[in-house]
Amino acid sequence: METVNANNAGGMGGADGMGGVSRVGNAGHTDNTVKTENTEGKVILALVDGMRPDSISKCGSDFADAFLKKSLYYAEAQTVMPSVTLPCHMSLFHSVVPERHGVTTNTYVPPVRPIDGLIEQLNKFDKKSAIFYNWEELRDLWRPGNVVHSCYMTGDISAGVHYDDSALTDLALAYLQKSSPSFLFLYLGATDIAGHDFGWMSEKYLQAVKTAWNCIERVYGAAPKDCTLIVTADHGGHGRGHGENIPEDMTIPIALHISPETPAAKSAKGASSVKGANSANIIDIAPTVTKLLGVPPVKEWEGKSLIL
Repeated sequence: METVNANNAGGMGGADGMGGVSRVGNAGHTDNTVKTENTEGKVILALVDGMRPDSISKCGSDFADAFLKKSLYYAEAQTVMPSVTLPCHMSLFHSVVPERHGVTTNTYVPPVRPIDGLIEQLNKFDKKSAIFYNWEELRDLWRPGNVVHSCYMTGDISAGVHYDDSALTDLALAYLQKSSPSFLFLYLGATDIAGHDFGWMSEKYLQAVKTAWNCIERVYGAAPKDCTLIVTADHGGHGRGHGENIPEDMTIPIALHISPETPAAKSAKGASSVKGANSANIIDIAPTVTKLLGVPPVKEWEGKSLIL
């Protein structure tokens, strides 16, 4: 494993590299997931900490609007309770609720009954994973020896910048120019900080959301042609906090932009219905990633792939 601690560090075929697929609106269908066979390629998962779905249309990003229109978009997906960063990420990567994995605060505790997460499962099937993040507590989401590249970036602390999403994206893009991991996770933490400092849906919060989407646009343009790009959040927020069982905190976006180079795109393109807006959950992301990469899910996982 190559580990990089980047302190103070300064495609999908371009803009049209990923073909358009269906958008998930707020339909309430019960059995309408996308069906695919032999799905295998690459996956990039970009997570914007604390991004509410209703902030996307208000942040002023033309790219975000266009991206969602060409994606399988779950605008009312749900996270887990407590709607706090580390428990939500543990549930995302291990596809179980906090009651199962045991992490209920932002302090990691080893599970009483360990379960393989997404990174461990991919590694078992010789799929290489790379991780880029700027919140150090995420280091416990995977076990040592299971990623080929791990980059934690603190930002320019001397300038008061602890979560520099743009600089972290620079590092991820530089890595993609020389390497081709099966799975890349990019965690963008500045939006959550803006919510805590200035309030969710405030002007500065929306500016942070737009910056995150600028980063995602750059990733979109640089990603390999056989790559599916997934954009999501861990939780929402209200006022200057989160963690409650209310829609503002529990509702998250999940958008899958499936590469036309994968069999998944052929099945997804033109689909008239997909999984209902309220039936997608953060625990569904890990089995969706394994499905896209041709890897079986861990039997203990509780989520279901959004792609069948």
